Amino acid sequence: MLDVRRLRLLRELKIRGTLAEVAAALQYSPSSVSQQLALLEKEVGVELLRKTGRRVQLTPQAEVLVAHTAHLLETLEQAEADLAASLTTVSGTVRIAVFQSAALALMPDALTRLSATYPEVRIEMTQREPETALHETWARDFDLVIAEQYPGHAAPRYPELDRVRLTSDAIRLAVPPAAEGRAKVDSLADTAEMPWVMEPRGAASRHWAEQACRSAGFEPDVRFETADLQAQIRLIESGNAVALMPDLVWTGRGTTAQLLDLPGKPRRTVFTSVRRSGAQRPAILAAREILASTAASIAAAQEIDTGADASGAPTGAAAAGVEATATEGTVSEGPAAGGAERTARGAKAV
Repeated sequence: MLDVRRLRLLRELKIRGTLAEVAAALQYSPSSVSQQLALLEKEVGVELLRKTGRRVQLTPQAEVLVAHTAHLLETLEQAEADLAASLTTVSGTVRIAVFQSAALALMPDALTRLSATYPEVRIEMTQREPETALHETWARDFDLVIAEQYPGHAAPRYPELDRVRLTSDAIRLAVPPAAEGRAKVDSLADTAEMPWVMEPRGAASRHWAEQACRSAGFEPDVRFETADLQAQIRLIESGNAVALMPDLVWTGRGTTAQLLDLPGKPRRTVFTSVRRSGAQRPAILAAREILASTAASIAAAQEIDTGADASGAPTGAAAAGVEATATEGTVSEGPAAGGAERTARGAKAV
């Protein structure tokens, strides 16, 4: 019988490309990975790897094994989820990948709630860009990812991952506070000659912002690049840059920046994804339940503090922009948050 651990190493090599990357991901030594794969070749009796320069290439027979290994790992993960669901307590570790604005706005309160409601669930959080995090969740580096989708910009899709909408927030033009000597800004077109701050190239927010500026008739003068949203905010508030910012970044804080609505009032969608084979694991259901309730609480608090505009979106400088019941966007696959709550609470000890 084939060794599942060696089969997984072969699949990891297919995903990551080099023995060194496989070793780093699984905390093995490269020599150990090489030895295990050599043993797998002996077990199957056919060549699985061919050297091409400094890299190795999978043979057609190896590709067959990789395809079967993916199904095998899904079955094993489903078995683990079913076993965990049979217990009377919700426990286990959930590895979460999250982008920065969600990490700042959602995670502190969500972690506090999780600790109080499900004390035996351990959360490990890592900040990642959504596109990278989705791939790494598919590759089993994480159990759950909080990702984003900008209007007209489709996030990467993996058939093995589900997709559940968490919230949405408005995207607005953030400009420095009004001051003597500063040009008055009433629209996106007014920023054509102003310095911009954006995330590095490759980020969905950067692509969307550039397209918005081009639609307004100009190429943005991007003088500052940083993935740190707190740094972006400081540049705006100090009068050194303008930017397009999603409302979630203002959660729990005020700002001296002016926030201007964009034509059509575009909104970003925030969603969670997990592997379908592990979606019913009680610890994952608990994490999704708490994330949904946290987003709903932020929405309720902001409606009280700032009111809502005619479209129902929160307004004001500190608006979180989360909206627990909004239905726009295309992110709707997977179990609803309410279903997650019922399942997780059903597994919780009474």
